[in-house]
Amino acid sequence: QPEWERLSIFLNLLIPKLPAPEGTDLSKGILDAIDMDSYRAEKLATERIILDDKDVEIDPVPAGHAGGKPETEMDRLSNIIQTFNDLFGNIDWADKDRIAHVITVDIPARVNSDERYQNAKQNSDRENARVEHDRALNDAINERMGDEAELFAKFFQDPLFQRWLRDTIFKATYDAAAA
Repeated sequence: QPEWERLSIFLNLLIPKLPAPEGTDLSKGILDAIDMDSYRAEKLATERIILDDKDVEIDPVPAGHAGGKPETEMDRLSNIIQTFNDLFGNIDWADKDRIAHVITVDIPARVNSDERYQNAKQNSDRENARVEHDRALNDAINERMGDEAELFAKFFQDPLFQRWLRDTIFKATYDAAAA
């Protein structure tokens, strides 16, 4: 460490002795060219709203316009299965119906019942809930390793399948709770 200290002292003493870089300094005179005394805050407009002093009924906000939380469009079970078949229908599953049931019912139920994921959904933001969801999904897949070895292998060997399953189950469990 003494050599680093010596080098630091040497460089600090050397920098003032080095010649200035050649070229024009474009920043010289900029502050002198700006007349800050001539700038002032200016009020552009003021409006006064006058309301009648009587009982008035206010019309409701029309449906589909601002004001209120829009309802999320939920994927139906058949849409999830159709998307799954479109993307991964070429996989030669031993029992396609059982795998479809596990993906659409069993695993989402297991993930949704995870206590840490429930806590994150209620008390944290979407990103933290997603982290807990992914952990709960990994736990659910690992629990089913013996029964669903094909699903386990596909999940951990195919990044596209893993991403699709994570997104689908997160949407089904997180967005359904927000609706």
